[in-house]
Amino acid sequence: MAFDFRTLLTSSRTGPTQRERAIADFRRIMIWIAVIAVVMVAGALTYLGMTGDLDANLVIATVLGVFFSVLLGCGLFAAAFFSDKSGHDQSVSDATTHHNPDQRP
Repeated sequence: MAFDFRTLLTSSRTGPTQRERAIADFRRIMIWIAVIAVVMVAGALTYLGMTGDLDANLVIATVLGVFFSVLLGCGLFAAAFFSDKSGHDQSVSDATTHHNPDQRP
């Protein structure tokens, strides 16, 4: 019996799952974080240019340092929010919860 790909196209699913929405939100947030990181790099280079001479080493160090620091810091926060929104935190919480039948809630 062969698999019919038309069933995938005509499935009765009405909307995205919680995980799919969380992935879409995570991608959108990461794009905004990258844009903000570029703006921060531009701001840092502008400030450094106004206060002194810019040489190649300073520009490279500033671009890499500021961009990846903002990306890493904000990206870790975004990953924490993704974990919560996608249900990963709840599944771990459910797995570690011990139910005692003698105890009332």
